[in-house]
Amino acid sequence: MGKLNQANVYLLYGEESYLIQENKNKIIEQNLHKEDQEFNISQYDLEEVPIEDVVTDAETYPFLGDKKVVIAYHPVFLKGKPDKLPFEHDVDALLEYVKQPADYTVLVLIAPYEKVDERKKIFKSLKKQGEVISCQPVKEWDIDKWIQTLARELHITVPESIHELFANEIGTNLMALRKEMEKLALNVGEGGVVSKELAEQLLSHSAEASGLKLVDAVMEKDLGRAVRLFKDLEKLNEEPIALTALLASQFRIISQAKVLKQKGYGQNQMRSYIKAHPYVIKMAMKRERYFTDLELNEIMEQLAETDHTLKQGKMEKSLAFEMLLYRLINIKQSQTNLS
Repeated sequence: MGKLNQANVYLLYGEESYLIQENKNKIIEQNLHKEDQEFNISQYDLEEVPIEDVVTDAETYPFLGDKKVVIAYHPVFLKGKPDKLPFEHDVDALLEYVKQPADYTVLVLIAPYEKVDERKKIFKSLKKQGEVISCQPVKEWDIDKWIQTLARELHITVPESIHELFANEIGTNLMALRKEMEKLALNVGEGGVVSKELAEQLLSHSAEASGLKLVDAVMEKDLGRAVRLFKDLEKLNEEPIALTALLASQFRIISQAKVLKQKGYGQNQMRSYIKAHPYVIKMAMKRERYFTDLELNEIMEQLAETDHTLKQGKMEKSLAFEMLLYRLINIKQSQTNLS
């Protein structure tokens, strides 16, 4: 992240906590020397303290040094429908302050909300007199750029060939991505290159990612890999009933993507119909071409049958799930042989 525009009042809004944290730290670094930070930063929660108290602090000279940073979280008055609080915020006091902010204070409002009401007088004033920074979640198509940015900051190399692995395992949560990248950086050291093997070994595994890997094993007709994945998941105390539901969920999304694609829908349009992470939809679109409608129907039937078997306790759970994997791959093979 580059240098921020200098201002006396900032508004950081959005739901991406990593960007909020980074921008807040940048504002502090640009305005206070390290030795002054302990005494010249004050923080408030506007769900507990009225804004006029924050304004009073902002107007008060620094205790030590020549500058201070005042941070106020949760400015509910910027929402379209503000939360009910046991007190009223005097927003006019803030409006007056924003017109003529103290030159020795940097006031930072942090609104961790999906939306703020841009029609409100106070928002317009903050935008005109100060600096408004949007900290919204990263779009899935920007994740490659962020992986490279974080890799540069940590002085490591992450080959493009394994970016999809990061996206599958972590999604677009930048805070989680940063933590995982730091973990990899510790392992490869400065100037190191992250291998696919290391990334697979160290990345925190999400249930969705595990489901996608099992789907891939079925798609590639690789029974050995599918069983190995299952055994690894068993060691992590994943239940066969939950894994069957996970596979059913993934194949259901693949089926939906196939039907919608046949109707001419693009990935963005599909989001209105498929309730899943955008990256899962993107992966489903890649995978649907490997299955016919007939195969997908048969797979869903086998999953429903195994779910019933597991819940009725008709067979030992691990064996039932391994048999399911065998049958799924057999469907794929027999259909391939027919085509």
